[in-house]
Amino acid sequence: MSEQNLFDMVKRHLCSCSTDIAMDENIEAVLKMPRREIHVSIPVRMDTGTIRAFQGFRVQYNDALGPTKGGIRFHPDETIDTIRGLAALMTWKCSLHNLPLGGAKGGIICNPKELSIHELERLSRAYVQAMYPFLGPDRDIPAPDVYTNPGIMAWMVDEYSKIAGKTTFGSFTGKPVALGGSEGRLDATARGGWYVIREAARDLGLELSGSKVAIQGFGNVGSFAAMLGQEVFGARIVAVSDSHGGIYNPDGLPVRDLVTHKSENGTVVHFPGATHITNDELLELPADILIPAALENVINQSNAPRIRARIVAEFANGPVDNDADEILFSREIQVLPDFLANGGGVIASYYEMVQNFNMDHWEEEKVHRKLERKMTDAYRAVHTLALQNHVPLRRAAYTIAVSRVVNAMKMRGWV
Repeated sequence: MSEQNLFDMVKRHLCSCSTDIAMDENIEAVLKMPRREIHVSIPVRMDTGTIRAFQGFRVQYNDALGPTKGGIRFHPDETIDTIRGLAALMTWKCSLHNLPLGGAKGGIICNPKELSIHELERLSRAYVQAMYPFLGPDRDIPAPDVYTNPGIMAWMVDEYSKIAGKTTFGSFTGKPVALGGSEGRLDATARGGWYVIREAARDLGLELSGSKVAIQGFGNVGSFAAMLGQEVFGARIVAVSDSHGGIYNPDGLPVRDLVTHKSENGTVVHFPGATHITNDELLELPADILIPAALENVINQSNAPRIRARIVAEFANGPVDNDADEILFSREIQVLPDFLANGGGVIASYYEMVQNFNMDHWEEEKVHRKLERKMTDAYRAVHTLALQNHVPLRRAAYTIAVSRVVNAMKMRGWV
């Protein structure tokens, strides 16, 4: 069975909600294509003295609601179609959470694990040099994504500021706190996702305290999801996995010890007192809540009939493909769609921008409080519409998000 293309998946979801908002085919055609794409070749001098050219992208999908916003990914298997799909998802994510921002995404085809720290810095700065005319606080504001982090954002904002001739912290988000970053940004995606899970669990009559949770992916988002789930929401984390495999203990895993184990060994595998499982096996465990926090298309037509969780919370982008979506809905398994469940990161990034513009710095408690309100409001709006129309949460979320973008385009005279 072939893997579904993320951009095609997003366009299919767009089609599914078009009848709900009476969108004509001309507007639909506009929304299925990015407003702007930038492809660049990035020459970088390696430590050996040789010059290597890396391929970089930036897709600015739609800016009807405001300047575009989205992460930068460093990955050896990056493709322009993945970037397009993620940029479209960012457009709907910002709209759904009522942020005055459009959607974008960027990437470089590279393997950061094979680059020295100096090569990584030169590559990061060269990307900004190539993209500078298209970036800025009032144009497009990047953030960290796969294999990028606050340190890389620090290099990038410094390079942007050098070219601009002034310190411009608001040009990037996800920065270190000392360089205009925001408190509460690091765990915002996972924390925001848990706020949505909490609301969904209430609607289903599921008690979070003691609930069994399986998490596929133990990177930044997955590890914070495990810690917050256990320490803030009282859940029992029974399984986690990474690219090397997974571990399972039905009595629960000590998450802090697990984080230390992964830091020391590079994987969660071989954690004492846990049974080794595969990533595929993790998805089908008897858990109350399943959190795919790693790759696209991991839940598909072949394994969807065997999913046993009551809630599937998409902390990753596109982990449930279109065919699986229909199967899970028919089985009354509640899927919390990606651009609803993982919106905490961009919300916290927006708060970082606001602080930068105002030369202000908020306490972590304030960020958490505002994030909780945003996530809860978005879930409630989606859940209400889904009940009214008897449709999955994803379709309701697309209907809300797309209608806001379409209305902005109409008011601006674009369509």
